[in-house]
Amino acid sequence: MARWEWLGERLTATMGERGKGTAARSLNTGFPIRYVLVAWLSVLSAVAYLDRTNISIAGTQIGREFAIDNTHLGWVFSAFLIGYAGFQIPAGLLAKRLGPRRVLALGVIWWSVFTGLTTLIPASMRGAELVLVLVRFALGAGEAVMYPAASQFVERWFPVRERGKANGLVFAGVGIGAGLTPPLVTAIILQYGWRTSFWFSALVGLAAGLIWYVAARDTPAPHPLAGQQEKALIEAGRSVAAGAVNGSDAILNGSNKASLRAVVGRNTTTMVALTVSYFAYGYVAWIFFAWIYIYLAQVRGLNLKTSAVYAMFPFIAMTCGSMLGGVVCDWIVGRIGLRTGRCLLPAISFAVTAVLLVLGSRAQSAQAAGLILAGGAGVLYLAQSSFFAVAADVGRDHVGVVSGVVNMGGQIGGACTATLTPLIAAHLGWEMSFMTAASLAGVGAAAWLIIDPSRTRGAGEDGDQGR
Repeated sequence: MARWEWLGERLTATMGERGKGTAARSLNTGFPIRYVLVAWLSVLSAVAYLDRTNISIAGTQIGREFAIDNTHLGWVFSAFLIGYAGFQIPAGLLAKRLGPRRVLALGVIWWSVFTGLTTLIPASMRGAELVLVLVRFALGAGEAVMYPAASQFVERWFPVRERGKANGLVFAGVGIGAGLTPPLVTAIILQYGWRTSFWFSALVGLAAGLIWYVAARDTPAPHPLAGQQEKALIEAGRSVAAGAVNGSDAILNGSNKASLRAVVGRNTTTMVALTVSYFAYGYVAWIFFAWIYIYLAQVRGLNLKTSAVYAMFPFIAMTCGSMLGGVVCDWIVGRIGLRTGRCLLPAISFAVTAVLLVLGSRAQSAQAAGLILAGGAGVLYLAQSSFFAVAADVGRDHVGVVSGVVNMGGQIGGACTATLTPLIAAHLGWEMSFMTAASLAGVGAAAWLIIDPSRTRGAGEDGDQGR
């Protein structure tokens, strides 16, 4: 890693020295480097979802080769999510201690290696299913760093009023990665087999991680391509109080730093409600990540290629919803206030998602079902950026840990749906599986009535200095 760090420093130093006068002028008036870096975080997010959802596309072939049914395949899906959820808090602590640049680079290497190792498990070996479960668990543990580290980066690189857009861009990668996975992986599987598709995913991840390590820095200050105006804007914007209304900025009473104990103590209710809502979010989202392809093929009777096309639609909708939700979130924050801006949109999006899940599951034609359910996925993702924007608002310097706690709730929800969805479908029918998800979406909407990021106070107000 030291050699790569030296290479990264040399490359960016050269870039910074080349044409200093012209570069300095363009950096102050051109495209902000923070948006270039967050765009690459979106790429890493897409790669992460390529590496985690490729198995749902290859699920039919893997199930046939390893002689496992959908219920046991659900255990394999859940193994990833259990590893992913279990390492969220350690990932947040690492992101704060080592910085998002190193943690993300190491995480990408880790999960790419285990993506490749999945292909080396022979179906004929004794206990092959258990080994597959363990490899997926380890892959999930590696991917756990993705969003705590991304949240830490956004908190350090973006002013409060741009965090909705920044998180929207990061999570747009979810839809892009998951949306490209069905046609891409299906094409590779049909031509070369499922194992080749996993090697492809692993190599893409390694390349994307290397570029991130060379280009990124943990904070704006040492980055040679960040201009002084951009650095000043970021620093001033990180000190804007959460309760700013109608464009008037109140400055925080104290530093952006506070003890983790104080942060949790001041925001316990908001953090619990946020985590419960993200549990519901994860449960609903993972119906699409884990089961929509199989549902369209096995239940709705679409052929392999048509299923791949219709399985893209939810993820295209997710990409659009994520980006639009971030913009709308920041727009409302700037005009009405933080609580309304962060909380109104996700509450509405959860409620509408619940309705669309019910309608989609009851649609008569496969095509109508696919399109309505895709709409539900897109509306759900209008809420995505609000979760991690609130985590940054209340967590501040500890945003990696706070977002890790929230994300852990979402992945536990995803693990539940990966296992429970086929069980409910087997005993009560697929319509009841979607009804269960719709009920949880209602719970997720109600939780946003409790969340209030504007109640957070300055670091010195609770006497937490030195604790």
